[in-house]
Amino acid sequence: MPAVLGAAWALLAAAFLVLLLLHRAQARRPGGGTHIASIFFQDLIRYGKTKRGEQQAAWLRRLQVPKRWFTHFYVVSILWNGFLLIRLFQAEFLGASLPPWIQIFHSAFGRDLQDQNTDSEHFSALLVLLLLWLHSFRRLAECLNTSVFSNGVIHIAQYCFGLGYYVAVGSTVLCQVPADVRNGKGLSVQILWYHIVGIVMYVWASLHQHRCLVILANLRKSKSGEVLSLTHNIPFGDWFERVSCPHYFAELLIYISMAVTFGFHNVTWWFVVMYVFFNQTLAAVLCHEFYQEKFTSYPKHRKAFIPFVF
Repeated sequence: MPAVLGAAWALLAAAFLVLLLLHRAQARRPGGGTHIASIFFQDLIRYGKTKRGEQQAAWLRRLQVPKRWFTHFYVVSILWNGFLLIRLFQAEFLGASLPPWIQIFHSAFGRDLQDQNTDSEHFSALLVLLLLWLHSFRRLAECLNTSVFSNGVIHIAQYCFGLGYYVAVGSTVLCQVPADVRNGKGLSVQILWYHIVGIVMYVWASLHQHRCLVILANLRKSKSGEVLSLTHNIPFGDWFERVSCPHYFAELLIYISMAVTFGFHNVTWWFVVMYVFFNQTLAAVLCHEFYQEKFTSYPKHRKAFIPFVF
């Protein structure tokens, strides 16, 4: 029942769209952020520099964990999606069977066995799972070696959601092939044009995301790499010349590149892309508002998320 997975991601995307609309409605309403429900709502959707720590009640602070715990997301992703990648590789190329508990999961959410799945579709899922694992590995390396975390925090609900997200997204990729995978038959690798286009787009977006994260980190470092300050400043360079959050825009492009690698036609993955779009849009809007409120000289031509558009 692949439609169930698609519906779940669509529902998640719709939830973040609602959160975005509620935030915009509160922002336009005078005094809209003073009610206790509004304060809790804003505390739930914000993290890092967009948190309004001075407005937080003591009970809200008990629900926070350090933002640097973002690294846990990528550790979980590397372990879980690495495990799935190895098992899928063994099933596709070595004729091994997936563990029974994964087969049970597939029988509920994966493709029907009677579906006609070409070797290119099998290879597409393997490639996307590899790209997802590489993305998590790079992000973990950046968190440990590039980024400079302040004392920013995230809500415990966001933290738990992030841990579950990377388990869910990898499992979604695995569900794009049948539960029995190859039935002991070796995979005939077929590299098609959309595999190449998707990988090129993935590398391009990943390079820009890395450059933007380096720019953000260098705002707090000396030329020798020593951390000088944990304050926030206006970033310049690369895609920052067009948008406030180019690293979020690059994240969206990375997931779109995976949709391309799937051959454009995987509806379930497009719902994942839709979720990433609304999730990153909300984060970008909050970040853009932070910059505009904090810096009177902030470039007025910059958009929040998508260059020239939004």
